[in-house]
Amino acid sequence: MFHKEGYKIIFGAFIVVVAGVLIIDGAISINWLRTILMVVLLVFLIMILQFFRNPKRHSNPNDLNVLSAVDGKVVVIEEVLENEYFKDKRIQISVFMSPLNVHVTRYPIGGKISYSKYHPGKYLVAWHPKASEENERTTVVVANETYGEVMYRQIAGALAKRIVNYAKVNDGAIQGADSGFIKFGSRVDIFLPLTADIKVKLNQKVRGGETVIAELHE
Repeated sequence: MFHKEGYKIIFGAFIVVVAGVLIIDGAISINWLRTILMVVLLVFLIMILQFFRNPKRHSNPNDLNVLSAVDGKVVVIEEVLENEYFKDKRIQISVFMSPLNVHVTRYPIGGKISYSKYHPGKYLVAWHPKASEENERTTVVVANETYGEVMYRQIAGALAKRIVNYAKVNDGAIQGADSGFIKFGSRVDIFLPLTADIKVKLNQKVRGGETVIAELHE
């Protein structure tokens, strides 16, 4: 199963690969070179398919749990001053996605979207300390009736050139449901209340829509 954001790119990749195979087969007579070039084209196609895959996830909605928004590795767990929306201290959990990870973004909690904003910016490497505030990004806040608001931020990386965000103010958010996509590597930051009970550790691998990263209290 592939994400809808990849349909055009996958179709284009198929055309390029088929055309490349036909050209190589007709223009190159050296067997070993022809084989190598065809393998390169095949690997290219597999990488495109791998990147846009959209596996089904089995989320268990729970108003007291915060799920990871994406697949990847936890690279930051720290207390920070959040300056865009809350204007106070929050716990930031950042998950870095390599090009090999699933890049679907999922709602970490359920509720109502109270804030959604796109910010143009730079394309620093996603693990750079300033990427959260200087890179191209989108910020979304979901309000939950049980414990209040949680923010997550999609951040472009050195390779990511397009962030897709489906969240619109006043729309309902279903925990674990598809909320967007980031093309070609990046990270997602989640900002939680200081009272949150963190359930993950640095360098832990997480799965979007399934891994519980924190428990919140009413």
